[in-house]
Amino acid sequence: MRQPMASTVLIAVPLIAVLLVAGCGTGPRDAASTATPPAAAPSVTTAPTPTGTAGSFNPTDIAWLQLTVAMTERLLPVLDLVPTRTTDPAWRRTAAHLAATQRAQLDRAHRLLVEAAAPTTNPHEGHDMPGMVTPAEMTALRSATGTPFNRLLAGHLRAHLAQSVRVAAAEQQSGVQPAAVALAAAVARNGTADLERLDHLDSA
Repeated sequence: MRQPMASTVLIAVPLIAVLLVAGCGTGPRDAASTATPPAAAPSVTTAPTPTGTAGSFNPTDIAWLQLTVAMTERLLPVLDLVPTRTTDPAWRRTAAHLAATQRAQLDRAHRLLVEAAAPTTNPHEGHDMPGMVTPAEMTALRSATGTPFNRLLAGHLRAHLAQSVRVAAAEQQSGVQPAAVALAAAVARNGTADLERLDHLDSA
């Protein structure tokens, strides 16, 4: 069913706002080329329970929440592969930690979107955006085991985390809803800490 024009515009405008502010419209999807954001003290942070109202969300808040949901929902199936594709205990622990963090952030984002009375449809459905694993890349992951799988996994995790930190920074700069901005701060801190965790894992 086609959405009314007003709904389409409502979705498109905030999406453009976040992508332009984040500077991530189009570009190479090579995971290895994704730069690591500035380092911060490793810590896992939880965001406060949403407390705003629908009227307190601006377009950037909505766009960032929708993009965060889309990116996280694309990453979780990758993390779910880890127990069956590698026996490395360090990678298994890392994947379990990331999955718990990502699911907690996803739950917060979903709750904020409900609170914002945002459209329930996913405006990013079918889009292979920066930081997202494509269907072809997912097929490659399912076909790999051991060290080759770990190598592919590391590249995709870096791409996702670095892009998540970028768009979270855009939300912190241009968002206005306190709980959404607080969630973005948590995403940025957790993402930076997890990138550092990957650095240690690679150098071990």
